[in-house]
Amino acid sequence: MGRRPTRKPQVGSAADPVISPDPPRAIPNRRAQTEVSFDNQSLLGPLFGQFDANLVQLENRLGVFIHARGDKVVIEGAEDSVARARDVLQTMYDRLAMGQDLDSGAIESMIAMSNEPTLEGIISGEKDAPPIMIRTRRKTIVPRSATQIAYMRSLARDDIVFALGPAGTGKTYLAVAQAVSQLMAGTVQRLILSRPAVEAGEKLGFLPGDMKDKVDPYLRPLYDALYDCMPPEQVERRIASGEIEIAPIAFMRGRTLADAFVILDEAQNTTREQMKMFLTRFGQNSRMVICGDPRQVDIPGGDRMSGLADAVEKMEGVEGFGTIRFTAADVVRHPIVGRIVEAYEGPIE
Repeated sequence: MGRRPTRKPQVGSAADPVISPDPPRAIPNRRAQTEVSFDNQSLLGPLFGQFDANLVQLENRLGVFIHARGDKVVIEGAEDSVARARDVLQTMYDRLAMGQDLDSGAIESMIAMSNEPTLEGIISGEKDAPPIMIRTRRKTIVPRSATQIAYMRSLARDDIVFALGPAGTGKTYLAVAQAVSQLMAGTVQRLILSRPAVEAGEKLGFLPGDMKDKVDPYLRPLYDALYDCMPPEQVERRIASGEIEIAPIAFMRGRTLADAFVILDEAQNTTREQMKMFLTRFGQNSRMVICGDPRQVDIPGGDRMSGLADAVEKMEGVEGFGTIRFTAADVVRHPIVGRIVEAYEGPIE
């Protein structure tokens, strides 16, 4: 690899201005090679993945060539791609060293986040600050996008949080994880999960069974998030004892929700009256998270009747409220989900 020639400054009289050499500029297609070594060899298996699947994923997504030599990994390719691959690989190793799981979805998120100015800063937070994470009984959850970092900070700081954006960005999942974490720590006494029982375009007709059987199909995503954060037997026991309550929004009327972490999902399908009723249920030592996608309104009248947009317009900027907006770039499901969202909703701003 040859050395790039430097420009010599012109020499003139004492009165002549001093002309400094141009600052070095990165050459996107310049070839580079770097070597990364790892201290804990027991982590190399999960780091590389079965049949080196994780390394192959990095190669395919970043256009680099990676090969391992014992506890060292050599990365070759374009200079900027090699730097991104090195940062992602180090973050993968750090995640394993902290006892966290590593799967293709997590790697995909790290690759997307590697476009940010400092990947290490995104995972660890501010300098000298502890890592940004939510601990539950079943797993430790770390942010998978820059917006998730702002969201997790808001969940820990604000009394009421509006989380807006498309499906797959982690709005409800992270809210449930934060709620479970606070319930386990004893900072709240109850966990209340709610959503409007609105049909998304199809007619479900008569549903047999008692009230729980009738509303459970609408609330299934909330159950799924709970079971991912807590052992199933604990979920069932706490539901039976009333510590965890899952109910449609209509069941919130007339109540004061004190000492509770309250989550409203699919909030775009509330009316203005329902949203006002829900927000005014807020009680002492409570937290509320309102999640929804303003572009997927299923109630009659569409966007103009949605209580979510109305509430955000009225409450944004009020002390104690936080508003986090996700885009297709924050989708943490399969990468194609982000492309689907972008195709339907337009280019990412």
